[in-house]
Amino acid sequence: MSAAPSSGLREHAATVVVSALSTLFAVTLILFTGVMGAAIDPNIIEGSGTFRVMLLMVSAIFILIALYVGAIVTANTFATIIAGRTRTIALYRLVGSTSARIRSRVAAEGLLMGAIGAAIGFALAEGLVFVATTFGPGWGWLPAGREYPLFDPLALLAVVIVALTTWAAAWAGSRRVAAVSPIAATGASVELRPEDARGRSARTVWAWILIAIGVALLAGGILMSVVSPMALGVSFFGGLFSFTGIAVGAHIIMPPVLRLTGKLIDRGPTGSLAAANAVRFPERSARSTIGLVIGVTLVVMFAVAMESYRTMALIAFDADPAMEAALNETLGVTTAIFTGLVGFSAVIAAVGMVNTLSLSVLQRTRELGLLRALGFTGAQVRRMVLAESAQMTFAALGFGLVLGVFYGWVAAQSLIGSEVGFAAPSIPWLMLAGVAVFGIALALIAAAAPARRAVRVSPVTALAID
Repeated sequence: MSAAPSSGLREHAATVVVSALSTLFAVTLILFTGVMGAAIDPNIIEGSGTFRVMLLMVSAIFILIALYVGAIVTANTFATIIAGRTRTIALYRLVGSTSARIRSRVAAEGLLMGAIGAAIGFALAEGLVFVATTFGPGWGWLPAGREYPLFDPLALLAVVIVALTTWAAAWAGSRRVAAVSPIAATGASVELRPEDARGRSARTVWAWILIAIGVALLAGGILMSVVSPMALGVSFFGGLFSFTGIAVGAHIIMPPVLRLTGKLIDRGPTGSLAAANAVRFPERSARSTIGLVIGVTLVVMFAVAMESYRTMALIAFDADPAMEAALNETLGVTTAIFTGLVGFSAVIAAVGMVNTLSLSVLQRTRELGLLRALGFTGAQVRRMVLAESAQMTFAALGFGLVLGVFYGWVAAQSLIGSEVGFAAPSIPWLMLAGVAVFGIALALIAAAAPARRAVRVSPVTALAID
């Protein structure tokens, strides 16, 4: 007997896309590391035996960031899928299936979707490198007359890691299966209400412990920054612990932020309903927003860190014009590359948000049908979904901007504070404006398909759903 039903393509589309993007990113970085090694003067390579190792270490950092974001998005996707399968899972429990067996089946789905996505991403990366190495010399991108590698064994390792990460994320996202009892077969959702979400004491306690440890380390790193650049190591772990605590405790941290942004759209019946929906089930809202918070935080953090470092370095060198020109040239290129690499993680997070909102609307068919039966027009339902998407996007965007500015300043201060003392953060306003535009566009894109689906809901059909 199967432990859980096979999911439709619609449910797992985001899992395949996220796995493909993560693999494309990882394999492309690994393969282009080899291409860069072949393109650089052999004398430089021979003079530095650690050149390839250093390139791989830098690539590994960004690969880990993409895998981290991808794992969170996948876990949230599967948690949303499980919330919509409550009745089916409960029926399987009723006829004797165990939660462990059901979770194993869900994890197997994750492994299969992750493997499919990883294979697609690997093929795309190989194709990209083939085009670059075939036409690059003719276009002046790469030196001519050299042999460029098209394969690296590490690329296959990346494929395996992405598939296994998706499997682990699916297992983590399906943990709610254990809470589904046979009696839940009469219900339609296992989403926790605010009072129940706050009652998850173990998760909440761990979140606050991680945040407290992180804040203490960040404070220590800031204080140490005026005497030693080694403070960067302390601040790094402070940021890691504190942000992990925020991700773990998103179910209690995001609702207040959502309520704040909800006041901006709480106009008329559609706005009021949208504002209420975003905080009615805090776990669902947290799953929808935390991935985007991570993506925005990473992008803004790198941009603010680079800009603050440039400003502090100029102070340290007494605003030397030659030094300023060199810094502007070097950091300009570095910032663009780092922002582009980290921005890829933001794209993965955006895919997750779009999918979670789509699944949420798909699972609320009966609710939307009831609204239509009570007199809501299709246009009003569409506006409600758009407003709900805007609320979640702006909450994630605003929170991510605040965190990114703070973490970016701490990084720069910890690195060069011993030369200049305490300095205020430098804000790259153009970059922040670009992030804001990205957020507005995402709010519209994320709600487009769900809004169309919501409008097509027939009141009679929706109310007939068990």
